[in-house]
Amino acid sequence: MNSFGKIFLLLFAIAMTSSCVSKKVLEGVQSDLEKANADLGKCGQDLNTYMAKLSACEQEKANIKSANSVRAEQMQDLRDQIEDLKKQRQNQVEQVGDLTVLSQSANSNIDKTLSQLAAKDKYIQLIQAAKTKADSINLALAVNLKSVLAKGIEDDDVEVKVDKTVVFINLSDKMLYESGSYKITSRADEVLGKIATIVKSRPGFEVMVEGYTDNVPMKNDCIRDNWDLSVLRSTSVVRALKEQHSIDPNRLIAAGRGEYNALATNNTAEGKAMNRRTRIIIMPKLDQFYDLLNPDKVPD
Repeated sequence: MNSFGKIFLLLFAIAMTSSCVSKKVLEGVQSDLEKANADLGKCGQDLNTYMAKLSACEQEKANIKSANSVRAEQMQDLRDQIEDLKKQRQNQVEQVGDLTVLSQSANSNIDKTLSQLAAKDKYIQLIQAAKTKADSINLALAVNLKSVLAKGIEDDDVEVKVDKTVVFINLSDKMLYESGSYKITSRADEVLGKIATIVKSRPGFEVMVEGYTDNVPMKNDCIRDNWDLSVLRSTSVVRALKEQHSIDPNRLIAAGRGEYNALATNNTAEGKAMNRRTRIIIMPKLDQFYDLLNPDKVPD
């Protein structure tokens, strides 16, 4: 029990035991009691206020502590960034030094580089001139061949093309050879005569004859496989060019490809017919080709 309660009980006891206490005294005591209770209530409010302020201070203290911790981390990050920037700056200084050395070296080689570029430019002119000359020769050769071979020969049996540095003529199997054989037909002799005329007008060119077959196996006493057949057919054409049309044998080359390097699928009759062919390639001799690349013949 607090002091105000004790006072109240004491006064009440006195009032009960003493009949001589006046009504005025009792009212004074009650007034004092009410005032004491009012003061007690105000103390309670003040206590609550101070407790709230204390709680706010503690929270503020905790916030300040947390902020200080974050600020410390931020400061450490800034220190780390400063160190990284210092390292980057050092690296840049070293790179600048290296570039300075490289620049000095490059400057010392400028004259040599310009000289090399001039030589390369001269070589490029040489290559361009050689290509232009080769293209012109091949174009003229192809035009002549098409003009000569176009008379009396079906387009399906003869094909003239220009491929890179060579001109070639594809001749069908049925037009050149007897069926299943490597013997030359009379019609083939006529076509080979026309080709020989063009070949003779180009003494600086060589003639390669390539034989091709389909994939149907071929074997008898004289022929072991399609490779044998393709070589025998190309040899027959080379021999005809030499013996019947007087082409210098030093300019002739015979080759056989067998069933390989096919133009079409062998799964159809049309594809097989296309693959059974002989290709005559007219090309510059190697020494003539190298002459085109002679530095002494570079155009001015």
